[in-house]
Amino acid sequence: MHTSLDGFVAGPNGEMDWIGLDDAMFDFVAAMTDLADTALYGRVTYQMMESYWPTAGDQPNATKHDIEHSAWYNKVSKVVLSKTMSGDGLTNTKIISENLHEKIIELKQQKGKNIIIFGSPAASQSLLNLGLIDEFWLFVNPIILGKGIPLFNDVTKMTKLKLEESKTFTCGVIALHYKKL
Repeated sequence: MHTSLDGFVAGPNGEMDWIGLDDAMFDFVAAMTDLADTALYGRVTYQMMESYWPTAGDQPNATKHDIEHSAWYNKVSKVVLSKTMSGDGLTNTKIISENLHEKIIELKQQKGKNIIIFGSPAASQSLLNLGLIDEFWLFVNPIILGKGIPLFNDVTKMTKLKLEESKTFTCGVIALHYKKL
């Protein structure tokens, strides 16, 4: 998840135009997604992803990243945490609207690769409060927003973490990998 230095994942109106990106970061994230066969999203992030990624790789101006991530997005199983969406007509997508703890535990116990969550701060906070997040990749951007949507808001459960690794990208972003103790 991308964050500003002062802990915001988006500006006050959901702006994310401040996020630093470069080809090395895209390659880094591609290596992470190769290890995952399930993508978990909150409703807002899912709708944003679904509006772009299914056809992004087919566009005439598609970048290497667009082509690769679009292919991954189209084959990966998607899980959306939402109390307002239904799964009707959705391809390769499951909606979890109740019994979050039990259903995520079931999902984690299935055979397969990793489950990865992109963005989705409210969903991440719910999962964090239930003790269901095993590790974090935080991409700290060299910017102070001053206000916006906080990375950790309404977190009710203390979670101790251990820094596993860090990586600095030429765009100034630092990736921090934490595992839950």
